[in-house]
Amino acid sequence: MLQLVVSVLSRLPLGFLHFMADGLLFPLMYHLARYRRRIVHKNLALSFPDKSEEERKVIERAFYHQFCYTMVESIYGYRCSDEEMRQRVVFKNMDEVNRLVDAAGGGIFMLAHMANWEWMASIQQWVTPGVTELNVYRRLKNDAMDKLMLAIRSKRGGACVEKQRILREMVRYRSEKKPVTIGLLSDQKPRPEIVRTWTTFLNQDTGWLDGGEVLAKKFGYPVFYLYINRTSKGYYKADMRVLAADPKNTEERQITQAYAAILEQNILEQPYLWLWSHDRWKWGRPQ
Repeated sequence: MLQLVVSVLSRLPLGFLHFMADGLLFPLMYHLARYRRRIVHKNLALSFPDKSEEERKVIERAFYHQFCYTMVESIYGYRCSDEEMRQRVVFKNMDEVNRLVDAAGGGIFMLAHMANWEWMASIQQWVTPGVTELNVYRRLKNDAMDKLMLAIRSKRGGACVEKQRILREMVRYRSEKKPVTIGLLSDQKPRPEIVRTWTTFLNQDTGWLDGGEVLAKKFGYPVFYLYINRTSKGYYKADMRVLAADPKNTEERQITQAYAAILEQNILEQPYLWLWSHDRWKWGRPQ
């Protein structure tokens, strides 16, 4: 039933879906349900102590608008053609990316919950033909929602792989001599007892998942960061920044620290694009 509803809504013009996001979803989430308003308010206050309450309120409201856009755009992407998607999400520096990936037989794409991260799976259309994109994901508890999200995320030809299976899949692709790229959302909060890398990030002690660095060093795959900006409503640019062309010759934690630094820069440029509703600093650093 859920997939049928999404299929019907996905046929509507994106402009109308954006209108619904502003006129219906935003008031519902922001004013009525007050979806995670306390967490967003806390995160912005801690991250931008030098900004006034009014300045943070502007970012907060812009974030909720963008969050609603991401929801309706994900639905629209269910039916969006490959040609239109290539216009809506443009990936820069792909010549260098493809050169390094082709030479190493694979690559690691590290991204964050910036802008419409769901549409970033369309990078499969920009890599060298024959290279498979594996997107690491965490299974959703709701089976219907999990099935729907898999259908949306696999729309552009990539495959979704649960994080527990990604190492096994990478070994299989390597043994079969098939080139592969791995998409990792690396800005989620890890449990403090497993954190190996801590940095000061947005004025706070922050622990980082280092799976991207570990996999890159193990397989010798170059690492890239998707530096995402919104150019206009429904249009995004992802500048592919090289974090490590030769990861085996990097210092321990260097790649993870580089990811944290460039993500902070990305957020400061357009702060409303990041997922502020995530309780990123819930646990804090152990004493």
